[in-house]
Amino acid sequence: MSGFVVTPEPVRVEGLTHLHTGKVRDLYATASGELVMVASDRVSAYDWVLPTEIPGKGRLLTQLSLWWFDQLADLVPNHVLSDTPPEGAPADWAGRTLVCRRLDMVPVECVARGYLTGSGLAEYRVDGTVCGIPLPEGLVDGSELDEPIFTPATKAEVGDHDENVSFEEVARHHGGELAAELRDLTLRVYARGRELARERGVLLADTKFEFGRDADGSLVLADEVFTPDSSRYWPADAWVPGRPQESFDKQVLRDWLTSAESGWDRASDTPPPGLPEPVVEHTLGRYTEIYERLTGEKPRL
Repeated sequence: MSGFVVTPEPVRVEGLTHLHTGKVRDLYATASGELVMVASDRVSAYDWVLPTEIPGKGRLLTQLSLWWFDQLADLVPNHVLSDTPPEGAPADWAGRTLVCRRLDMVPVECVARGYLTGSGLAEYRVDGTVCGIPLPEGLVDGSELDEPIFTPATKAEVGDHDENVSFEEVARHHGGELAAELRDLTLRVYARGRELARERGVLLADTKFEFGRDADGSLVLADEVFTPDSSRYWPADAWVPGRPQESFDKQVLRDWLTSAESGWDRASDTPPPGLPEPVVEHTLGRYTEIYERLTGEKPRL
């Protein structure tokens, strides 16, 4: 059993209808039909939303997504209409809010991998494949793949793991034409992100996207894009295949949670403890560093 430590009470704003509270984001609808997505400072690990927040994280991830949407604008349209909070919204929503067009979301996590690690590595060690795609023998944790691969997953509700599936399974459920469109678009967008990151001394190991259909049927990039919550970033000068890589994400808090110091048993039903201040500061520092490396600017927290 896992999930929220506590389910946050949604903020009530006149003129907005609360739709959903996720692990990190809160979703509202305006009277005219737009969606309002508010990125909180909550942080999740091992399918739990932790009781300690990372101050400024929501604003940082929102700003990074906006930067990336701009870099990708010639490849794929995105769902953002405005980054100005609706009238009457709390002052704290500034910098962490996106007003977006409503889409018919495709219930597939579109994952691109350029390096072998994580759940892909676990499958490879058993079957020599990732999502049914055969890979060469002898690969290790952190190995660069000959070509990036599309490894989709089914979207999960809070508390459940997304399940890796094959391209053929996506085609069976959603049609071959859409499956091919998702694969090709995912790999094109990943290639752009990987190229821009590499120019800045960063390896984009893997990432996941969400797409939705617009009114005219075209695919639109939604949710977040290329943030440290949805992507693995590694410093290129520290990349050494054959071991876990140094990363620009929340790995430091995962490591603390599974250490003897935390006193938490991950296999139990007991919620995880709060994070100590040094772990909070280190985590925010890693998020801030990748933002600055990619954009060349400091985030407005």
